[in-house]
Amino acid sequence: GIEVSNNDQVLEIEWSDGLKSSYPLFGLRQNCPCVMCRGGHAHMSEFNPEAFFEKHPSKIDIKDIQQVGNHAIQITWADGHNSGMYRWETLRVLDP
Repeated sequence: GIEVSNNDQVLEIEWSDGLKSSYPLFGLRQNCPCVMCRGGHAHMSEFNPEAFFEKHPSKIDIKDIQQVGNHAIQITWADGHNSGMYRWETLRVLDP
């Protein structure tokens, strides 16, 4: 399952194998997988895992999350951005 806490600034995923992952929202937003945020198609698989460990991250809230088929979630951020599709495989690799 997926749980979001804007107060605690985390998105938590409990995976089918029992692993629990906790993603700081700032890190997720900084690692948005859309072509605009990644800087073009050539950089689509380049991410910044260090953003999950930012000491004093800016607060950013999630307004909505929708599942996209069986392969991804789409997050609508409080800043209005919602074009990133966070693939399950990518989230698992980025697990801080």
